[in-house]
Amino acid sequence: MPATSRDERIEARVRNTKWRNPPLRIEMSECINCDACLRHCPSQFGAIFNHGADVVIVAELCSGCDKCLPACPVDCIYPDPDWKPSPQEWWALPKSKLDPY
Repeated sequence: MPATSRDERIEARVRNTKWRNPPLRIEMSECINCDACLRHCPSQFGAIFNHGADVVIVAELCSGCDKCLPACPVDCIYPDPDWKPSPQEWWALPKSKLDPY
């Protein structure tokens, strides 16, 4: 059975296999760090975080719903069909005191 809740996905560190859209990624060379995407990511996914000077999307939490795309003023968010597992250090962000969700 696929991990369906955000907490289950955080615990298992796997993406819901039923999601058809690829996760999204932020091209940091284009990003202006406005955090609009973070504010528009639905809390049931809660995939976008500030990580130092960068804004990152944890692919395993991102459903590819595209809610963050229209919020981005510089269009620096792209589908990532060839995504790789998120770096270990990013998994400290969900459920931390920095977790905005």
